[in-house]
Amino acid sequence: MKKTKRVLAAVAVVILAGLYLCSLIFALIDHPMKDSLLTASLYATVVIPVLLYVFLFITRLLQKNQDK
Repeated sequence: MKKTKRVLAAVAVVILAGLYLCSLIFALIDHPMKDSLLTASLYATVVIPVLLYVFLFITRLLQKNQDK
C-alpha cells in the first residue's frame, strides 16, 4: 500500500506541475482561446488536489470500517 501511495503522489505532483506550467503558458500566449484555456487550467489546479484529498479520505474511512 505504501508503494502505491508513493506512486500516486508522484503522479499527482507531475500532473500539478504540468498544470502550473500550462497556466503560465496560457497566461503569456496571445491566442483567441487563451482566456478559456487559462480558466480551465486554473480550475483543474484547484479541483484535482481536492478530488485526490476526498478520494484518500474516503479510502481511509473504508479501511477503518473493514478493520472493525
